[in-house]
Amino acid sequence: MKKQHRTLVLMTPSVFWLLAFFLLPMVIMAVFSFGSGELKFADMRFSLDTYQKFAETSAFWRLLGRSTLVAVYTALLSVLLAYPVAYLLAFYAGQHRGMLLTLIVIPSWISFLLRVLAIKILLGSNGPFVNMMESLGFAASSWPPLLYNRTAVIMTLVYTWIPFAALPIFSALERIEKPLLEASADLGAAPWRAFLRVTLPLSLPGVIAAFFFVFIPTLGEWVTPALMGGTNGIMYGNLIQDQFVRALNWPMGAVMSFVMMVLVILFLFVLTRFIKLSELLEG
Repeated sequence: MKKQHRTLVLMTPSVFWLLAFFLLPMVIMAVFSFGSGELKFADMRFSLDTYQKFAETSAFWRLLGRSTLVAVYTALLSVLLAYPVAYLLAFYAGQHRGMLLTLIVIPSWISFLLRVLAIKILLGSNGPFVNMMESLGFAASSWPPLLYNRTAVIMTLVYTWIPFAALPIFSALERIEKPLLEASADLGAAPWRAFLRVTLPLSLPGVIAAFFFVFIPTLGEWVTPALMGGTNGIMYGNLIQDQFVRALNWPMGAVMSFVMMVLVILFLFVLTRFIKLSELLEG
């Protein structure tokens, strides 16, 4: 009884915080999604018109589809680039593991906007990358523009999320028992075969978790597309932000937000079918 009472006391502040700043706003958003466009509850007419308008607007669905593809590409590239880093930390870093892990995480301590603006300067028409290519004899017109397109958005997002993708993969690799690798070597397996038959399958929970850790927040991203994408790199999150801030159409913004939330819940359901989240918290 004392343990249960202590647990209840410790959980109470967090529960009230979530109720006040998560559940209550979600309820308000749900109310607005059934509204008629007015921002005052007293003037709102409750109907399904906004949902019907969203369902009939093909441009919304196309943008959601493109944003989903951008999130998938970003997650795949982040995992592919983060896996070697996590592998190095898990098996070859040794006593320098903590220092290297800190070096990987340090960029995330810097302001996100500052990092995005730094990449924007780097890829700009007068940036270091363009100057270096021109000094090597490549004309500026010989390659596609590096800014204000979907490619620039993906590059920036991948740079941002690589450290976060490496952490769950590193956690999964670190839990692999070394005797399993030694046994595969004793049985005559080449290093690449031991990696494909032992290391990679046992690290798949971390790989899948890293994919979804990148995919879910990227799907609703709007800051990076606004700074790096221009008109060609706009994403679904930018449209939601426009509905709330510029158009002041809160019902449509709420509907679009709930549609994206349902999509994320579906992906989370897929995640839980492949891996138990409790496994990522072990060790």
